[in-house]
Amino acid sequence: MGESKENRPATIETGRGAPVEPCTVIIFGGSGDLARRRLLPALYNLLLDGLLPANFAVLGLGRKSLTDQEFRAIAREGVTTFSRQALDEPQWKDFERHLFYRSADIDDPASYHDIKRATEKIEAEMKLPGHRIFYLAIPPTSMAPVCKGLQQAGLVTPSDGSSPYSRVIVEKPIGRDLESARQINGTIGGVFDESQTFRIDHYLGKETVQNLLVIRFANSIFEPIWNHKYIDHVQITVSEAEGVGTRATYYEESGALRDMIQNHLLQLLCLVAMEPPHSLDPDVVRNAKIAVLRCLRPITGADVERFVVRAQYSHGKIHGAEVPGYRREQGVHPDSTTETYVAVKCFVENWRWAGVPFYLRTGKAMPKRASEIAVQFKDIPQILFNADPVKPQAPNLLTLRIQPEEGLSLRVMSRVPGTRAQTHPVEMSFKYSEVFGTPSPEAYERLLLDVMAGDASRFMRRDAVEASWAWITEILAGWTQESSRWLPEYQAGTWGPVEADRLIQSDGRAWRTL
Repeated sequence: MGESKENRPATIETGRGAPVEPCTVIIFGGSGDLARRRLLPALYNLLLDGLLPANFAVLGLGRKSLTDQEFRAIAREGVTTFSRQALDEPQWKDFERHLFYRSADIDDPASYHDIKRATEKIEAEMKLPGHRIFYLAIPPTSMAPVCKGLQQAGLVTPSDGSSPYSRVIVEKPIGRDLESARQINGTIGGVFDESQTFRIDHYLGKETVQNLLVIRFANSIFEPIWNHKYIDHVQITVSEAEGVGTRATYYEESGALRDMIQNHLLQLLCLVAMEPPHSLDPDVVRNAKIAVLRCLRPITGADVERFVVRAQYSHGKIHGAEVPGYRREQGVHPDSTTETYVAVKCFVENWRWAGVPFYLRTGKAMPKRASEIAVQFKDIPQILFNADPVKPQAPNLLTLRIQPEEGLSLRVMSRVPGTRAQTHPVEMSFKYSEVFGTPSPEAYERLLLDVMAGDASRFMRRDAVEASWAWITEILAGWTQESSRWLPEYQAGTWGPVEADRLIQSDGRAWRTL
């Protein structure tokens, strides 16, 4: 359990020694789904774990007209339903006193002066020093007026350390192509310094993703073989069991390439492929990641069709439930060419990864919700235990499971007990929940704490966002040139279209079954 308010220090230190000082978290979209399901439960769990300072405040802003008590009731329902840890009544009483709400029209410049007055009143009552975190849980089109409104109302302080800090958290999507991403970044950058800006990708807060750097750089058995000499290929998979559901309007404007590949999967690729950073300083780590993006071989022109597969799910069943085809989902245009599945074969063109393919895939309405990184090592020579070409030995495989159950496994060959010289693949495996005994913190818990501490190493820098969009935009341009009226289909509840199987099978490889 967390410490009581009276016993919690005013300032907390994180694992890296960075201070978490008393602050005000101002959530634009405070009455929305993200705040209820993720942000408020995350802050509550940080309090339970004793990681929030004694003084803090959360101010929710939204178009809905709610009292503080109504907002607290929404927060309680969110914590009860979605929190990693159960609601504890005494701790909840402590937490809810820090929650406030004001209705605000973010398109009305006058609203920001009301927001400033409400913020200053809360800070005076709670004896807070004026440190502020602005969480923009709003559509990209609303980011420009919000940033300008905050600036004009005097809510944003300079980044020179002479006054209490101001920090902004930006949710994806940051644009829908390179040009729009530059415009959004330019707007935010006109108000907030890059050191004040935290572009959030919740995948980078997951335990297994964080552990990837430890696996690579804290174990001498892996780093010497983490290159083209020993690794055959890498598969990165993010599958979702749900269809588009109520997100059809958003998804029609986005699609799987923009929604998942541009941020989540490319960020995972960067962590797999990056060179060893010389320190854990945020910019050192982020420099190593952007170097990977700059080494990605462009996919342009005819290569788009060769190296990228897109498809839509058709009618099928998932866990016995009927799922309509994508074009029959409510809110989807009957002639839509928005992809719900993407598979990409790409290459990182540097010395370490020369010739090693990275296969990325993501899709909706697949058999299960799962995410993993699978690093397959090269086959051993066809002698001794691998001499029979009819029965080749299974290659060594390192698998990092990101969700739903975080952990990792390493497949090695073992001798089968008996009188004959037979081998069989076995897995050495661990799950975080079993080894460490407690559930891992949720991604948003870790990332919110990082923002409070000013640690940006798990957040995307502006140049990385634009580098990833530059690569993705070339693929989008190739699709525009194709101007397909119909996409390949895969039945809901299956692992994707046959075209994706051909993409990898043409290289003599196969997709893993998760």
